Amino acid sequence: MNAIRVLAAPEPALPNVQSFGHDPLWITIIKAVAIFVFLLLSVMYGVWMERKLISRMQHRYGPNRAGKFGLLQSIADALKMGFKEDLYPNKVDRFLYAIAPVILVVPAFMAFSVIPFGPTVSMFGEQTPLQLTDLPIAVLFVLAMASIGVYGIVLAGWSSRSPYAVLGGLRSSAQVVSYEIAMGLSFVGVFLFAGTLSTSEIVAKQASGGTWEVLGLSIPMPSWYVVMLIPSFLIYAITMLGETNRVPFDLPEGEGELVGGYQTEYSSSLKFALIQMGEYVNVFVVSAVSITLFFGGWRAPWPISLWEGANVGYWPLLWFFIKLVLVFGGFIWVRASMPRIRYDQLMAFGWKVLIPLNLAWIMLVATVRAFRIEGADRTALFTIAALVVVGCLVLFFRFDTVLQRRRETRAEELKQEFELLEEQPAAGGYPVPPLDLPHYHGADRKEISSGIH
Repeated sequence: MNAIRVLAAPEPALPNVQSFGHDPLWITIIKAVAIFVFLLLSVMYGVWMERKLISRMQHRYGPNRAGKFGLLQSIADALKMGFKEDLYPNKVDRFLYAIAPVILVVPAFMAFSVIPFGPTVSMFGEQTPLQLTDLPIAVLFVLAMASIGVYGIVLAGWSSRSPYAVLGGLRSSAQVVSYEIAMGLSFVGVFLFAGTLSTSEIVAKQASGGTWEVLGLSIPMPSWYVVMLIPSFLIYAITMLGETNRVPFDLPEGEGELVGGYQTEYSSSLKFALIQMGEYVNVFVVSAVSITLFFGGWRAPWPISLWEGANVGYWPLLWFFIKLVLVFGGFIWVRASMPRIRYDQLMAFGWKVLIPLNLAWIMLVATVRAFRIEGADRTALFTIAALVVVGCLVLFFRFDTVLQRRRETRAEELKQEFELLEEQPAAGGYPVPPLDLPHYHGADRKEISSGIH
């Protein structure tokens, strides 16, 4: 036991909300530029990584011409789109058409300002946290930026004056409303355990899980919230796909039915590049939020955490980057594996499955946290928990019975329709040719036509 304590890493200087706002202006500018450059490089090589991994999954080579392993392909594509002629289709709202990609990409960059990359370090002789800024409601700030970003999609579709683009914008607004509610609810369990909405303090709370007294025994609790709150993380992982319009929830783009959705009228120019950049930066934002809230943030995983210097200095930047690459790889894996679902299935899944599951899970987490409060009335808590469980079961069986009756009624209606079509083939809509066409062999066309109609 003593040996384990010797190997345990000492706690670094952990930043909190009060640690911010004291940096010199030049340190703040350096950190802001560093985040901006990091996101630009992440977008370029995120595109390369996605194309390369999907091609290998499909037994293709992928980008392999520009540079070693095709590493310069994304740079070549960016230069190409930057220098292509910027066209404005007829009848578009020119101002909104031009500003929509900017509205889409700027909030995504702003959301990264509250993501912690590491502890307090020495930067050019100044002690500063590896985070641009923090707020007492930092997680809500991320959700607010995600909500503003959808205006870019809606305006891009509306200003294009194209039916496909307008439908894509409408789909995106409805999708974000439904899935952002589920996303926000999936954070509630983390807030209950951490007791704060500050991103830096949530990471600090995952330094040690503490112990839980059960029947006189001290049970060590895991430090990362993904272990204790696995339903919250799974729901958040699904909402990440819906929030960023990624497969299988890329209905606002829907190439099969909407050509390209809200970006149909944007040619492969700088505006199109901004739209793609906004999409990928949003993917990295939701990935970074999942790391911060559920995977310990910049903290090293076990057994690397046993090394004394794992969570000190600039090493946490490496652990954060590795986690970010792994989560982004999950996005790519889903895109290569799953087909696009129907829009009615998308909306029904968000409102009828994810939100009720989230509410039930929040009730359970709140009950567990209440049990750990000293002096809590355990009898009242048990009674409330039992009533909630019984109520959920009653609702489930009630709805299950109603749905079963609806299925049986629908099956009976379909059976009657099929029987009617077998007796009268033309009863289902348009008239059909008679089944005894060989009988008209040798007759002229007028007789055949009269027989059909």
